[in-house]
Amino acid sequence: MDEQRIRCSDLRARVLSADEAQAYIRDGMTVAVSGFTKSGDAKAVLQALAARVQRTGDPLKINLLSGASLGETDAIAAKAGIIRSRAPYQSEPVLRNSINRGEVKYTDQHLSHTAEYVRSGCLGEIDLAIIEATAITETGGIVPTTSVGNSPIFVERAKQVIVEINVNTPAEYEGLHDIYLPAGRPNRAPIPITRPADRIGTPYIPCDPAKIIGVVFSTLADTPSSIVPADHDTQRMAEYILEFFDHEVRHGRLPNHLAPLQSGVGSVSNAVLSGLAASRFENLEIYTEVMQDAVFELFGAEKIAFASASSFTLSQRMARHVNDNLARYRDKLVLRPQEISNHPEVVRRLGVIAMNTALEVDIYGNVNSTHVNGTHMMNGIGGSGDFARNAGLTIFVTKSIAKGGRISSVVPFVPHVDHTEHDVDVLVTEQGIADVRGLAPRDRALTIIQNLAHPDYKEALLEYFKRASQHGGHTPHLLTEALRWHQRYVETGDMRVRQLAKVTG
Repeated sequence: MDEQRIRCSDLRARVLSADEAQAYIRDGMTVAVSGFTKSGDAKAVLQALAARVQRTGDPLKINLLSGASLGETDAIAAKAGIIRSRAPYQSEPVLRNSINRGEVKYTDQHLSHTAEYVRSGCLGEIDLAIIEATAITETGGIVPTTSVGNSPIFVERAKQVIVEINVNTPAEYEGLHDIYLPAGRPNRAPIPITRPADRIGTPYIPCDPAKIIGVVFSTLADTPSSIVPADHDTQRMAEYILEFFDHEVRHGRLPNHLAPLQSGVGSVSNAVLSGLAASRFENLEIYTEVMQDAVFELFGAEKIAFASASSFTLSQRMARHVNDNLARYRDKLVLRPQEISNHPEVVRRLGVIAMNTALEVDIYGNVNSTHVNGTHMMNGIGGSGDFARNAGLTIFVTKSIAKGGRISSVVPFVPHVDHTEHDVDVLVTEQGIADVRGLAPRDRALTIIQNLAHPDYKEALLEYFKRASQHGGHTPHLLTEALRWHQRYVETGDMRVRQLAKVTG
């Protein structure tokens, strides 16, 4: 036993195997686990539970809460059929399919909201929290690994806690975290963060040792992110955004070092952030929920002064680099609970520039981030809504077409709205950029169509808008046609203009 990993002597007698620990989980329990976008997630105990259920056929199901997605553990648990309900975010195809078949009840939440739901009690009691850790302190404090997520509120509210100590995480993770839990409402004090570098809490999650019923040693690695290298289209989007930043600086709306940057999960957002490496901007600050590879590339380019997030979500190559060089970053990084990294109060105070990915946008600026054809869940809204509504500047990016051109990402009306037109400032595709701040709906529509739509769809969008405008209204629509593009795709697998011509006559 590594006594440095368990410094609380009372807990050394509670070391269990994963197989022994999973026996504490019973049918109908609410189990809350660490993990945020495949990072720092509890792995060993849930995977042992799934193996037991598959081996024995025990009809056990749990309500599973997390910070965000859990990497391969979500797939393993879904295949074993042990998840009754899931919140607040997922990104794994096997689990996604179970959700879309109605086998798993999924609650899609803004990521800053989950802690408040838990705190209020509206989600019921948490029977067990399972938290991945680097170490346990002398007083029982739990030192997280590569993410914080919702772990602090889970530990506070759970009846019992199991700690998974991942011995493959460097001891240097200790001291990287800043754990702060807001008090209850009403009369809550302000969150005292005025700069991304501010530290306001403790470097561990406080926990009464009596609540910890078991400690499991693990060597399971985080599921690496599958970052796709930037292509021509994403590079163009990055260039448009950089040109826009230059424009805003020249007009005095942004300082020379910009404002703190937030970038959502995914290859497009990562590529856009990577584009800053070749820019003139320096001394950048990051205030985000997830640090992807691009953040550490910008550190390497000496572009970033400080970065704050709730997790690292890294490729295998970059994860090795970060683990091997933590000492270089210790005074430049902090990992926080997601209710703090995503908190509207802090995001608004800092004037964050939020850059997130859309599945599709409509001609008035409404954004669909989650539902394919308005019905089938992809990944969930994540933290994009936390930032979009409260940022100083909100940007959404998407390629103008998908599926080889059979889908337009600019449509007459999105069939599912995650971010209303009121929360969107700037939209970007590889075709161009649309600054829609202060525009009335009709002007917004023309700006979006002219600047963002793919040439194969632009004429059809203009024709739709022209005919809709003839019927009047502040936000003109043809209600019998607004979703016809999506219906046509369902029926034929193609939205393209030549197909639409047959429908519209």
